[in-house]
Amino acid sequence: MLIFFCLKFVFICFLVTVLAAVKLQHSWSQIFTGETITLRCEIQGGEGKVWKYEWTAPNTNSPPTSSEYRISRVSVSHSGDYRCRGSSDYLLTGWSDAFRLTVSFPSKPTVTLQPSWTQIYSGETVTVRCEIQGGEGAQWTYEWRAAKLNTPPTSNEYRIIRATESDSGGYSCRGRRDYFFSEWSDIITLTVSYKPKAKLRADNTAVPVGGSVTLTCSVNPSSSSGWKYYWYRDEKSSEALTTQDAVFHSNGQISVSQKGLYRCRGGRGNPVYYTEDITASNRPVVTLYPNWSEIYRGETITVRCEIHGGDTEWDYEWETNSRIKAPNQNEYRIRSASSSNSGNYRCKGRMKSSQHETTEWSDSVTLTVSDNVHSAASLTVSPDRVQHFTSDSVSLTCEGNFTEWRVRKFSEDGRLYSDCRRMTGSTCNINTSKSDTAVYWCESGSGEFSSAVNITVQNDGNGPILVSPVHPVTEGASVSLSCSLRTQKILSNVFFYHNDKLIQNDTRGELKISAVSKSDEGFYKCQYSGRESAQSWMSVKGEQDQKIFYFFLTYRYHASSVPKILISARGYRVPTGGHLLFNRS
Repeated sequence: MLIFFCLKFVFICFLVTVLAAVKLQHSWSQIFTGETITLRCEIQGGEGKVWKYEWTAPNTNSPPTSSEYRISRVSVSHSGDYRCRGSSDYLLTGWSDAFRLTVSFPSKPTVTLQPSWTQIYSGETVTVRCEIQGGEGAQWTYEWRAAKLNTPPTSNEYRIIRATESDSGGYSCRGRRDYFFSEWSDIITLTVSYKPKAKLRADNTAVPVGGSVTLTCSVNPSSSSGWKYYWYRDEKSSEALTTQDAVFHSNGQISVSQKGLYRCRGGRGNPVYYTEDITASNRPVVTLYPNWSEIYRGETITVRCEIHGGDTEWDYEWETNSRIKAPNQNEYRIRSASSSNSGNYRCKGRMKSSQHETTEWSDSVTLTVSDNVHSAASLTVSPDRVQHFTSDSVSLTCEGNFTEWRVRKFSEDGRLYSDCRRMTGSTCNINTSKSDTAVYWCESGSGEFSSAVNITVQNDGNGPILVSPVHPVTEGASVSLSCSLRTQKILSNVFFYHNDKLIQNDTRGELKISAVSKSDEGFYKCQYSGRESAQSWMSVKGEQDQKIFYFFLTYRYHASSVPKILISARGYRVPTGGHLLFNRS
């Protein structure tokens, strides 16, 4: 510091140090191609002055003269050293230290499941995670495309606390940072199945004197890893067996020397998720498949004898009061049921290795086969959709080897109309009104019934309708749902909902499902310009499945001319073969 005294004035002269520095506006440690960044030149020690700026940078012919250097859609060629300096009047700073900018390509995100089991069961907890390699430390916001997400999370993890079958489907993700988006990840498929039941086998059901019996517990499919097995004795015991009660082997096996009723169950994860348990007993169980309480003539049903703790080691004996004698096998398949198959069925097993060792008789199961319903008719609807506008022309055509037809309906207000008002041959023609919202089926002159279909009519002529199939869709088939106005124009920019949850919110005009599964079954609706369609049920059936259709009725009605109509629920089943049966729950 220099000090000069001159008369009454004091002059203080000093040297000011002015430094320039280049800084990145964002605190990102990694920059990706396509992003927008800003570099700032900061001059310390020259406050109050008006500065002009100079820059040195790679890949530029005309660097800016301001304090900010903005690069839109940065590329790899922008990588390199950046320096700046400032000038004001006759003052010129030195060049700043180099700021090294590195721009790289972002990797494609990956979706992983934790735990990484190939099969998840209902009630389990699973975490779906989005990972971006090379983007560690970046402040990402995440977007998800998921099977069942009404409000997708913005974090990199999606935790499903109690998984259900509706959580099955494809999951993919991408990262977003400001206005930059990464690629969408590949889709990972999550499959959620019904809660499994452990399988229990015994090498013998009689404990020899001084010996032991080996019990084996397993959970299928065996590819689902992570299972541990828990053993119990006596039906009411909740305390698992210890090494004092049994000899524990690997692979879910134990050896026991004390007689009793044994149970096992599988468990995995933390907290432990348990399967249903299974009991080792020599008392057989008779089951029906499908397990409907009433079967109709012509249907196929299997009567099965199950002995826990044994399989091919048993001979089977049946006792029934039906007119058809059951064979001595564990399964009795009735391919075309008739009333002669009606009766009580029970079974017992006899060990092949010792014909003196037999099980107890099982409890009886009653099979009832009815002859009063026939199924040789079908119904088609044109146009083939559930929802229609008022004044639409709709044709319902009956098909089958019959000459006399009538189309019947069960309306929203609970009234049953015997005949279509405008019947031409086998076709009913309707000029729709609100009162035509109903369930329809065909009936021949000799009493054959088709499966039933739902038809709904919308009063709002300006709102959209959902275009969805009238009949059930077979598993594995493809289906497209769309949204339409009265002009019959297929709309774009449509939102689609499944069971009131948004499943598609981009600009496509159709909801396409390439391979329908049971999890796709449910209520669907669409939304266009803030207006929603009514919702319609889409049923999914396997080749051997019963067909399920749903509609809404709150009335009770019974008529002898229509088989088994007693309304108190929102559904009915049409068994394989096409018989009409409303739920009676």
